Amino acid sequence: MSEQKNPEGSGEPAGQNGQNGQEEAVPAQREDTGEVIGTRRGMFGADNGGDTSGYGGLVRTVRLPGASSRPYGGPDGSDSYGEFDEIADELEGALDEAGLVPENVIEKTVVDRAELTFHIERGALPAVARILRDDPALRFELCTGVSGVHFPGDTGRELHAVYHLRSITHNRLVRLEVSAPDADRHIPSLVDVYPTNDWHERETYDFFGIVFDGHPALTRIMMPDDWQGFPQRKDYPLGGIPVEYKGAQIPAPDQRRSYS
Repeated sequence: MSEQKNPEGSGEPAGQNGQNGQEEAVPAQREDTGEVIGTRRGMFGADNGGDTSGYGGLVRTVRLPGASSRPYGGPDGSDSYGEFDEIADELEGALDEAGLVPENVIEKTVVDRAELTFHIERGALPAVARILRDDPALRFELCTGVSGVHFPGDTGRELHAVYHLRSITHNRLVRLEVSAPDADRHIPSLVDVYPTNDWHERETYDFFGIVFDGHPALTRIMMPDDWQGFPQRKDYPLGGIPVEYKGAQIPAPDQRRSYS
């Protein structure tokens, strides 16, 4: 097999040493659109401890995708009227029928990487989820869980909850995203609409501190009940806690060494 040469025409194989290789090693980035909410340094973005990952010099812009304009297209990446437009039309129509103003309920609609996401006003989340589940033209019967996301630089909406819904009837996927400020970490529970969210909401509460109002038993599910803090938040100390092992005290990883 012949070696792949770089575009400059030199004898050095592409993707190895040299400026060209460094550029090819950088992951593909989204287009320069959307909203910049901060700059992340290091592998995990932690700034309150030694970076033991070896990537302390990594710097990247944290950018959220902006609202998409019609037509939304579909999962095949088309830019003409398609599946995503049909879902949006049906949802907006169902909201109207329920006496809700779509513009007040749907904060923005985003099509990014062939996925459709509705950003929902958090107070309207249960009503939207129920419509998506029950409307015959939508029928998103299954919620595969809720994931937490923490963006410290996204002022006023630092905590995000992301729901993945699947329609078995129509073989479609859609995402709902709700945000809450760090000073008011409350989001309505969806356990009444999707009972399988019970443990997912507990896990998101455990790791991110999002309080799901109306959950039947919102307690920690992974960490001990008396644990302090929320381990997957970006402001959580990097490295962990010291461990006692066979009588010896082992310091937390961020206290052992630093590459910075």
